[in-house]
Amino acid sequence: MNPIIRHITFDCTGEPYELAQFWSALLGRPVSDEDKPGDPEALIEDPDGGPGLLFVRVEEGKTAKNRVHFDLQPTGRNRAQEVERALELGARQLADRTLPDGRGWVVMADPEGNEFCVERGELG
Repeated sequence: MNPIIRHITFDCTGEPYELAQFWSALLGRPVSDEDKPGDPEALIEDPDGGPGLLFVRVEEGKTAKNRVHFDLQPTGRNRAQEVERALELGARQLADRTLPDGRGWVVMADPEGNEFCVERGELG
């Protein structure tokens, strides 16, 4: 009888639908058919039944480093290819913490400044 995580919520000062489009493209998950541009919130659904990603418009901007973030592991691409793809979608690279032996990660930010990391994937 424990609760389940229904949504992971992102505050944003811009358009929730646009931020949802970024994450939808990055993760390959659909934006809910109920959400439209200009709505105060937008949801990315998990077709496998996991938690959705909910983007909600707020007044106050981001002021500090995220306390929780995603660590993404590329599939079908290596880390460098995934970082390049994220940049093309509108992300920014904040730091490269890749070690000489290939371990480590690259710190990125989405268009609203929410941090996420890209780790080494199955192809390196």
